Amino acid sequence: MATNLFDVFNPISSKQWKQKIQFELDGADYNQTVIWNSPEDIQVKPFYHSDEFTKSAAVQTQASEFKICQNIFVHDVEKSISRAINTIERGAESLRFTIQNENTDIQKLLENLPLENKTIYFHLSFLSIDFVKKLDVIATQKNATFYCNLDPIGQLARDGNWFTTSDKNNFETLEKISNQTNLPFLSVDLGLYQNSGANITQQIAYSLAHANEYLNRFSTSVKPIVFEIAVGTNYFFEIAKLRALRMLFKLIAAEYNSDLDCHFLVTPTKRNKTIYDYNVNMLRTTTECMSAILGGADAVANLPYDALYHKDNEFGDRIARNQLLVLKHESYFDKVDNPADGSYYIESLTMQLAEKSLNLFKDIEADGGFLKLLNDGTIKKKIQESAAKEQELFDSKKEVLLGTNKYPNKEDRMKHDLELFPFVKIKPRKTLITPIIEKRLAEKLEQERLESEEK
Repeated sequence: MATNLFDVFNPISSKQWKQKIQFELDGADYNQTVIWNSPEDIQVKPFYHSDEFTKSAAVQTQASEFKICQNIFVHDVEKSISRAINTIERGAESLRFTIQNENTDIQKLLENLPLENKTIYFHLSFLSIDFVKKLDVIATQKNATFYCNLDPIGQLARDGNWFTTSDKNNFETLEKISNQTNLPFLSVDLGLYQNSGANITQQIAYSLAHANEYLNRFSTSVKPIVFEIAVGTNYFFEIAKLRALRMLFKLIAAEYNSDLDCHFLVTPTKRNKTIYDYNVNMLRTTTECMSAILGGADAVANLPYDALYHKDNEFGDRIARNQLLVLKHESYFDKVDNPADGSYYIESLTMQLAEKSLNLFKDIEADGGFLKLLNDGTIKKKIQESAAKEQELFDSKKEVLLGTNKYPNKEDRMKHDLELFPFVKIKPRKTLITPIIEKRLAEKLEQERLESEEK
């Protein structure tokens, strides 16, 4: 007769485990030695136990449903058509078109693409009712799911100006789009906060407050909101970030008597990517895509290893897409829904991040809301403070980027391989607010190395 091994051993409480660890530390302080305090002021313990476990029952994720998404920047329509067909044939299950010109022939772009039962995202750099109407018609004809990722608040935060002259004009246009089309039309650019250096609590709270500005205006007519999310390499924290964000969004939507859902389109962050020893970027994006899938992403658009310094190219795209294909078809990341269930550590992180983010969200609302704090510079200031702390950790080598601030290949040369300018671009112009600037941790060090190549 088989023996249940769990019956052989007596249960040990978390208190007993802690006492054993303290004994083994031989006088060293428990809190100073084995407790790590994260930038979000979350204390990470050396072990987690069932007697301290609280399950976040509100979090349900469907890893089995995640889609592999391909980013396509539309400049030449013919080339974009060819690229879209090629990427679908090679495993892409979803597409995100970035379109900057409202005169783009959208009918021609989409008419011959195999879009039936596919999810297509449109990242638009303009606000146009007529353009969205055209998309609405095509979505019906093609039996496809379209998301128009319109985010005027994100445009203001990133660029310093609205799409059109005033906030009133932007929201009036969104109201007309809501009334005259059937497409989901709103998105929240959480990636901006991550790539500019906000900590995870700030990312969640700011994106919720950002979304709440839309809910205040469109709660009765809005369709699912797309959160465009960037994830970093803090593996378990990033899983918990997505779970906490989904849980809190549902909580806030319920305050509007709505069962409105959110849709996560996730991509790896640029903040920790480097131009030197660039192949390491593939390792970083692999773990980041893993976090995205396990955290509940609806679609994942990987970042090519050379995206910082090369123009779009077939090789970089293929490698990025194949990373996701390996995760899906060889590593079986799509086989289990709610894969983080039962992990005491992830559940603990989820609940702590949710609690801290909700408190910050409430503070933002009590101070007048996200738009007010964005306009008066408070949001930018708080992000800069967090970014400065992380930059200090990187500069002192306490936060490591292999190949850059630790174990660099001093023979590596990049000066003649740069097709794109990989650093913060200064664009003096008149703006309503000072924009939030995305900046990578390695920029200063890389610029110094590029200068030394000339000598």
